[in-house]
Amino acid sequence: MSRFLFVAPPLAGHVYAAGAVADALTARGHEVAWAGPETALRRMLGDAVSVYSTGMRPYRGQRDRGFRAVRSLWEGFVLPYARFTLPAVEKAVAAFAPDVVAADQHALAGAVAAHRHGVRWASLAPQSMELTRPFRALPKVEEWIRRRIDGAGLSIADGADPRFSPHLVLAFTTPALTGPHDFPAHYALVGPALGDRAAAPDFPWDALDPARSTVLVTMGTLAEDVARDFYPRMAAALRAHAGRVQAVVAAPPGTVPDLPPGTVVQPQVPVLALMPRLSAVVCHAGLNTVCEALAHGVPLVVAPIKHDQPVTAAQVVAAGAGVRVRFGRSGAGELAGALAAVLDEPGYAAAAGRVRESFAAAGGAPAAASHLEQLAARS
Repeated sequence: MSRFLFVAPPLAGHVYAAGAVADALTARGHEVAWAGPETALRRMLGDAVSVYSTGMRPYRGQRDRGFRAVRSLWEGFVLPYARFTLPAVEKAVAAFAPDVVAADQHALAGAVAAHRHGVRWASLAPQSMELTRPFRALPKVEEWIRRRIDGAGLSIADGADPRFSPHLVLAFTTPALTGPHDFPAHYALVGPALGDRAAAPDFPWDALDPARSTVLVTMGTLAEDVARDFYPRMAAALRAHAGRVQAVVAAPPGTVPDLPPGTVVQPQVPVLALMPRLSAVVCHAGLNTVCEALAHGVPLVVAPIKHDQPVTAAQVVAAGAGVRVRFGRSGAGELAGALAAVLDEPGYAAAAGRVRESFAAAGGAPAAASHLEQLAARS
């Protein structure tokens, strides 16, 4: 049996996918440990996981859009998080002695520590931005990122980019969503890794009306501060469909005004448990939420905000599985029309079904676990 150390930032869309892979490895008898902020990891993964704590410190918010958002992501989170956690991650590698380090692309300390200790490492790609490299057409942006990595002391001596392992890159999507790309041979697109999750407390299942279409509205955990202007417009769109649609809105209480009667508003929503009941999802085009929906054949209305979300939204539209709207400028009428389209026009659900089939064929978490086992066998 082998030993695997997972390194991921304490963000749900990153941890849940990695956690499903880790569970698959554990079920096969391997030893698995994590390096990261202990409190956050245990909240998402449960108390039974083994954690080498790195600690956590506050990082500034990211309200920027466009390239400014990319810059704030790297300068405000990715690089300082890597520098802050690197000493603890190195200690974790030395203490646990893994055969393979599985490092999220936004947890650069995992790749750097693995390289320094001579351990093979795999990159986990839970987003579209790094995987499909949209900035290749903007070489100055790519060069800016590389200079920041080098300047932060996070470069790897053999010239490898710490975002892209030369051994294995695991991506939680498939070409049915990404479109055609000439991925290197060591890239494995395994589809979404979906595993068991802690149930959302006190979700009112009995409040769901089987006579109406259930729609989930979620803008992601990092968008709460910028989504407050979006929610009133979305609420008005939902009121236009009040007779036939019941919404479940993932948001803190009091942030979504004037919702139609029967709307369920919860700060935590059991997304995977809800999916089989859903007719549509309205979201920010985060890859995790998009893939969870498409894995269940649920079409989408996507309102991308920043980072990789416009890339993923474009992929959803190209696949025919949803409608894209403008997060900052779409009025209630446009939002209501987009929701009507994905609910009423069968082509969207059919396309979502085709993506679902590709995800199922790719294998998900068990396939990712097999690739990691093969990498460990080469160590």
